[in-house]
Amino acid sequence: MTAAALFQSVLASLPEIVVITGACILLILGQFLRKGREPFLIWASVAVVLIAASVTLMLAGAAQPAYAGMFIADRFAVFFKFVFYLATVLTFLLSRRYAETEGIGSSEYYVLLLLALSGMMIMASATDLLSVYVGVELMAICTYVLTGFLRREQRSNEAALKYVILGSVSTGIFLYGVSLVYGLTGTTQLDAMAAAVTGDPLDPGLLLAVVFIVAGLVFKVGAVPFHMWIPDVYEGAPTTITAFMSVGPKAAGFAVILRVFLNPLVATSDVWIILAVLAVVTMALGSFVALVQDNFKRLLAYSSIAHAGFAIFGVVAGGADGIASVMLYLLIYSFMNLGIFATVIMMRNGDFSGEIIEDYAGFAKSRPGLALLMLLYLFSLAGIPPTAGFFAKFYVLVALVERGFVMLAVIAVLLSAIAAYFYIRIVMVIYMREPERAFEPALTPLVRVTLAFTAVGTIGIGLFPAWFLRLAQHSVLGG
Repeated sequence: MTAAALFQSVLASLPEIVVITGACILLILGQFLRKGREPFLIWASVAVVLIAASVTLMLAGAAQPAYAGMFIADRFAVFFKFVFYLATVLTFLLSRRYAETEGIGSSEYYVLLLLALSGMMIMASATDLLSVYVGVELMAICTYVLTGFLRREQRSNEAALKYVILGSVSTGIFLYGVSLVYGLTGTTQLDAMAAAVTGDPLDPGLLLAVVFIVAGLVFKVGAVPFHMWIPDVYEGAPTTITAFMSVGPKAAGFAVILRVFLNPLVATSDVWIILAVLAVVTMALGSFVALVQDNFKRLLAYSSIAHAGFAIFGVVAGGADGIASVMLYLLIYSFMNLGIFATVIMMRNGDFSGEIIEDYAGFAKSRPGLALLMLLYLFSLAGIPPTAGFFAKFYVLVALVERGFVMLAVIAVLLSAIAAYFYIRIVMVIYMREPERAFEPALTPLVRVTLAFTAVGTIGIGLFPAWFLRLAQHSVLGG
């Protein structure tokens, strides 16, 4: 690699370098901080993310390939990186009081979040299956540790162990698919693989390789049959980490899926059939199982599975509109899901965890403003107009219909109607039941900022969806 090429590569990956360097510096500084100085770690971590975001904006112009074609800085990656920045910064803000209450406010907590962020950023820019693997593992190892950060709680340890075991299996499956692709095409770069493929339908060996790669990646987004880890991990992990994982790693997984599976390498009917079946089964399982959940975090876990299925419908639609609809969906999902998790986190006060749905009985009578915010997030997750969640689903359905997948669109609508019930059930508990306890939410200034920001995002995108859709379309691959 020449000096000019090396300089261009470093420039293209400067946001990742900023985040990783910042994490290393904070890891060292954290060892010298006295107890009670944890707020410094939060604001320093936020500053690192904001610096990376500023650098990312400067790279938002023409696509810049780097590292011999293994990495690229383009508008597609920029869009997803800002989704990751959003998830990470809001997680930092929510962690201030929660980390203090749970006793997890050490420097390693914030460093691991930053390193997980860097892994997701690499995934969004990866144009080679090996660089995808590096990003996936960097993100996954950090989230494994964060899941078990409540070391004295058995369910947190159990969740981390299950996550590690299943995550290792999915990684092995993914790498086996990569090895098959390399053996059949002689390359692991996405563009080179596409050029090496000839003939339709896809060669059976290559189709098998693609199936293994799909299996490895859908684990990260929580699609069936690789969804088993989500309910236990969501329930056992610290709630702030659950909020982070429900948005960041899921968006990173879809970033890779969109790069890999909308590539001409797999532009065949066989692969679309696989993805369509995944979408239907994933959404159906998430929707039906969520109906019987009593634990709020487990219900949101199955809700996450259902939303992953709906987003896969956008991948099935394909084309510029399909990609844009998935990108918009993930952006909107970030706002409304982080918002609803913020309401769960604020309920953690003293011995009260706020994790049981029945705990919210009569919440509207004592805290009408907060209940209204919960109503907004729940209606948006259900896809009820005129919230942003409605337009997230609407544009995916439009993409399906325009590509001729009318039956899939009908199935998606029917499953969405089923899913709406378990959100409305929570609303009924909040508004139509008598209070069973006094509510004293931990409404710190940072939690208030998070709730305000997510509410504005959920309402704002609902009011101006076309503008955000054009932003997504502008960021589409090759755009």
